[in-house]
Amino acid sequence: MPSTHTLVAVVLVAAATAVGAWLARRGSGRSALLPAAASGILLITAVFDLLPDAWDEAHEAGLPQWSVPLAALLSYGVMSALVRAGCPCAPGRAGGIGAVSALAAHRFLEGATLALTASVAVVTALLVHAAGEGLALTALLAVRPGRRVTPWIGLACLSPVAGALVTGALSIPDVLMPLLLACVGGVLAQAAWVAFRLAHRLRPAARGPSWRPWQPRP
Repeated sequence: MPSTHTLVAVVLVAAATAVGAWLARRGSGRSALLPAAASGILLITAVFDLLPDAWDEAHEAGLPQWSVPLAALLSYGVMSALVRAGCPCAPGRAGGIGAVSALAAHRFLEGATLALTASVAVVTALLVHAAGEGLALTALLAVRPGRRVTPWIGLACLSPVAGALVTGALSIPDVLMPLLLACVGGVLAQAAWVAFRLAHRLRPAARGPSWRPWQPRP
């Protein structure tokens, strides 16, 4: 079984997803502040916390240090593929069997991340990101009348728990930990990019004509 800290972390992430969905239901899902904050926290955590740790641990484990950026890039690519297949943060992709599978895998990997490294920085980053995902998923699904939101929110909440349970049940050799930390860094970096795109789409300038400093105000 995963540690108590990991279980608490995944429960908090599930709760944050539900809170994001609730905010969207109350009409608070148009602010770019939450995904923008998530993007910054996720990127800082990946670049300044996880990847340096993976680099140092690779040296101690006798692994070639070039394997760390390679593992991070590979995990980034896998997450990018999942996002293209049906991430709830992308418009028009929250529906169908492909999107269900992509959403489940996407959130499963977030739960696995918590099982591998449930540090305060990682948990905080994923909490903010989970709230943004819940908010985005609910807002996108609500665009189409008659579509049920609750099963999707339930899937988004339960997938990280499954990821943490499965990863916690595995016996991972110490020599693989640097590579897994690098993969986690890639996962968080991709999540940061998704959150940034969502914040960019929700920015206030997107709702009206933009003003440039060299142009007279209307």
